[in-house]
Amino acid sequence: MAKAKSKAQQQAAGAALAAKRGESDAGDLQGASKQMYDSMSEDELEEMASTDRSGLPEQADQDD
Repeated sequence: MAKAKSKAQQQAAGAALAAKRGESDAGDLQGASKQMYDSMSEDELEEMASTDRSGLPEQADQDD
């Protein structure tokens, strides 16, 4: 499983995780969070969403 590479990715994983758990509406998801919701398990999302944000860039390089 992977850790988030940016704050944006960590935040998207958190939104997808909330929807996966039924805490928010999955229909409200857009972009990366919707893709994560559709393609990742709850455990994968939890690990990515729990990544420590300190030291992460706002957005990951496009090459990654």
